Amino acid sequence: MIKSKFHYAWIIVGAGVIGIMGALGLGRFGYTVILPAMKDGLGLNYGQMGLLGTGNLIGYLSFSLLGGFFASRYGTKIVTVLSLTLMTVTLMLTGLAGGFYGILAARIFTGVGSAGANVPIVGLASAWFSARRRGLAAGIMVSGSGFGVLVTGIFLPGVIQAYGVDGWRWAWYYLAALSLAITLICQLLLKDTPAEMNLSPCGAEETAPPPSPAKERGGNAAAAPLQWGKVYKNPALWQLGLVYFAFGFSYITYATFFAAHAIKAGNLTQIEAGRIWSLVGFVSLASGLIWGGVSDWIGRRAALCIVFSLHTLSFGIFAFSSTVIGFYVSALAFGISAWSIPAIVGAFSGDIVGARLAPAALGMVTVVFGIGQALAPYVAGKLADASGSFSYSFMLAAFIALAGAVGSLFLNKSEKNM
Repeated sequence: MIKSKFHYAWIIVGAGVIGIMGALGLGRFGYTVILPAMKDGLGLNYGQMGLLGTGNLIGYLSFSLLGGFFASRYGTKIVTVLSLTLMTVTLMLTGLAGGFYGILAARIFTGVGSAGANVPIVGLASAWFSARRRGLAAGIMVSGSGFGVLVTGIFLPGVIQAYGVDGWRWAWYYLAALSLAITLICQLLLKDTPAEMNLSPCGAEETAPPPSPAKERGGNAAAAPLQWGKVYKNPALWQLGLVYFAFGFSYITYATFFAAHAIKAGNLTQIEAGRIWSLVGFVSLASGLIWGGVSDWIGRRAALCIVFSLHTLSFGIFAFSSTVIGFYVSALAFGISAWSIPAIVGAFSGDIVGARLAPAALGMVTVVFGIGQALAPYVAGKLADASGSFSYSFMLAAFIALAGAVGSLFLNKSEKNM
């Protein structure tokens, strides 16, 4: 075993941050800032714009399970790189599309690429870190979403303004270029397992030589077959998935229509709304790290309950606010806990089924999460069209988040440090 003060696992974490920045920060949250300009440029209503968001999330849902299983079977790196490549192409096609249905198709396939990169990357925390550190590692990785929100909130409004009526198209082109750079970085740095570099997981106590890469990835199928029943027949994972559904439905309502509500209810400009949204990105950079570490300390259930409670507060404030101060308070409450739930769920999945099946387990619960994500934008958009306000949409998001907080307390108590 190679011993070193610096473990390559932290390079994996850094690459994971960058990869998730691309998969979610660009592929999904860039839409938040571009949406108002797209709506005006294409002459669409909020129901249609919500449907575009739903299309993206249907794509994410469709590949969440497959992405995790493919990563467990063939390796995280190849699945991640291919998925980011697909996403890069579809981001470009979103800007090139001539109408609603072309953009809808592009957004669906962007969602496929997002899931194919995000789910395996988060699963790497279970492969590269021992149980007592994987919550912290996953928490750092998911900060990539915060970097994506920060970049898009600050950068894209200026791009949209600079290019006039076609500014929203150029915003997608710039995102595609950045996604390409991220794809190349992941190709260079990602490794599937510590055994590839003759290492044991970071923080592991054992001194025995690490297994060969082939065995870790299932290369000797006869000796170590993948026991898929431990994933899809596991009641603890289904319970976790239902709680994850609450996060998917509630947060994506907030993330999708944040700028639209701030502009409409607060009479803000595109740049002012983007500035507030960028606060979410800035504050959220440490959210996964903090709460992932807290979950290692006080337990996954308690940490999830606290985070869901903060989300309930944020969405409730936003539902009734029409002032800049209210928007900032809501953004701060969400930002300090924003990406912690995926980190905790990723670590919890590894606790339940072990490191090898963690990507598949995370993929399964992400399917349930994805159903909530896919439903929410369309429902929220329709509510906004019917009522003339986003208040009811955010009230619903707050209620669903509260249900997630309560449900967290009833998750399976037999967490296994595997």
